[in-house]
Amino acid sequence: MIIKAKERGNAAQLGRYLIAMRENDHVELHEVRGFVSDNIVKAFTEADAIAKGTRCKNHMFSISLNPPPDQNPPVEAFESAIGRIEGELGLVDHPRAIVFHEKDGRRHVHAVWSRIDGEAMRAINLPFYKQTLTGISRDLYREHGWQMPRGLADRDQRNPMNFSHSEWQQSKRTRQDPRAVKEVMREIWTGSDSSQAFETALEERGYRLARGDRRGFVVVDWRGEVYSLSRSTGAKTKEIKARLGDPGSLLPTDEVRHSISERMSPKLRAWAKEAQARIEKQNLSAKFQREELVQRQRDLRQQLREKHEERRIAEELARAERTPKGMRGLWGWITGKNKKIRLENEVEMKSAQSRDRAEKQAVIDAQLAERRRLKARSDAAREKQQERLNALNSGVAHYMKLGVQVPKAAPQKPKVRAREHNKDPGRGPNFTPN
Repeated sequence: MIIKAKERGNAAQLGRYLIAMRENDHVELHEVRGFVSDNIVKAFTEADAIAKGTRCKNHMFSISLNPPPDQNPPVEAFESAIGRIEGELGLVDHPRAIVFHEKDGRRHVHAVWSRIDGEAMRAINLPFYKQTLTGISRDLYREHGWQMPRGLADRDQRNPMNFSHSEWQQSKRTRQDPRAVKEVMREIWTGSDSSQAFETALEERGYRLARGDRRGFVVVDWRGEVYSLSRSTGAKTKEIKARLGDPGSLLPTDEVRHSISERMSPKLRAWAKEAQARIEKQNLSAKFQREELVQRQRDLRQQLREKHEERRIAEELARAERTPKGMRGLWGWITGKNKKIRLENEVEMKSAQSRDRAEKQAVIDAQLAERRRLKARSDAAREKQQERLNALNSGVAHYMKLGVQVPKAAPQKPKVRAREHNKDPGRGPNFTPN
């Protein structure tokens, strides 16, 4: 499993984030341990209050465990990995919460600990925790027999198409796949051998080269969005400087944005906005299918929870009736019969819990498979959408460069209602006698 971790504060806000549906298909609060409240937001508010008695600001330790996209490890596998992590980091018995998230046919888990030792009123130090978690992650891949990502096996082999959280937020604003943007940038970079050729190729695709705030190279698109050149192309800083020269010779980001804005006439801006709206509208079908599928899956899981709860209550009542009461109960206690019944009930209860977990996991596995099939169809539609967005970027760049008028959309014929086609414009309605 890929493990991401962070020390952070503002636990109450984190609790709200973990249980919010947002873009998740399913959210399940699996465990809240060591807090007075079993509500995660109230529990994390407790953690914030306790931390005020210390000097520690980042008093929470949060991790996420992400298995490979095509794997469905059971709950026990996640619990085992979390137990191993807290054991190696010295967080055993610290207050903890576990939340499962599902999105796009993938299931991952978040685990959060309070770092504060309540008795000593100090935070547990976590030195070199990233190295520790990297070692655990590699071990988990080997133990489960999963193919290890190249970037995990060797840091120098990390996938250049991976994107950061800020790039993901940027993609939501522009409606573009960040991987596709990087692919375009890398294609332009590898296809040019000089600074002039690179800038020309950028402008043909709707981008402009600029100087970033830290005097680095950045790229600005016609929307005003800024992209790091080194992250987008995967090229080293020295390699970029060797080809493009000193970034100080370039215009700063704000001036490039202003230049683009001046060249974007109101008609061109309106045309681009209308074209992007048409592209996004074509993807509404996939969005509707996803919402319908997710709601159906949620209803099925709710029905399963209700079924398990009803069966649990009925089975507990049946087990309780086996224990004799009154004088028979006293005699059973003396003879040891009650103890035997209690042990049998405990075995049966554990078996029932395992049965319910297996039924739940089977439903989850089936729904994940169904969600992955829908995602495959959505990905195909998204690729076509990205092709249209790339064409839009090139089209905007073309009209900006030439300074010509944008093409007008074909006028739509007005709809004529059946009862009005015989109306005389100079007279009132033409009533036909019976």
